[in-house]
Amino acid sequence: MQLIFSPTSPFVRKVSVLLRETGTLDSVELIPVQTSPTATDPQVAAANPLGRIPALIRNDGPALYDSRVITRYLDAKSGGKFYPEQRIWEVLTLEATAEGILDSAVSMAYETKVRPPEKVFDGWLDAQWGKVSGAINAINTRWMSHLNGPIDISHNAVGCALGYLDLRHDARGWRKGNDALDDWFATFNARPSMQATIPVA
Repeated sequence: MQLIFSPTSPFVRKVSVLLRETGTLDSVELIPVQTSPTATDPQVAAANPLGRIPALIRNDGPALYDSRVITRYLDAKSGGKFYPEQRIWEVLTLEATAEGILDSAVSMAYETKVRPPEKVFDGWLDAQWGKVSGAINAINTRWMSHLNGPIDISHNAVGCALGYLDLRHDARGWRKGNDALDDWFATFNARPSMQATIPVA
């Protein structure tokens, strides 16, 4: 299998962390690309008609894309530990919350990176951060017992989302008022899988 990736993508990081957590990194060849919302790499477009990463090229079927599809596929091949059926709806809901954080946070990054400065819409940035901060607060108040339990894909997703906030939006201070989540992230971020995948700006 081949994973089309960019090391700064938090969605790719989710897959990379899972590969390390399951001990299956050697089963995937990493294919680095440089791609953007306005200039899609041809390899990305060939694997994913949406032009987004990550994409997983398989030998026995069509390419898979969307980090949630890829992580579930890779987890199933490695034994199914990260999507436990006994609490699957909680796992999927928290994973979706983390993905929503990333959707808004990546959108904010593109707003300032892709648009000319005079066309940046501050109202859009503030609205997207409102979604991020609301989700962070919800995790801090409703989901800490889950995060402090057995590791699953939602831990990975939340960890990668918070790591991306540190990378791109640190000045907005997601930690303020979210002490429990901050403490959890400090511990989770020290895992070898997270340390090996820290993105560089």
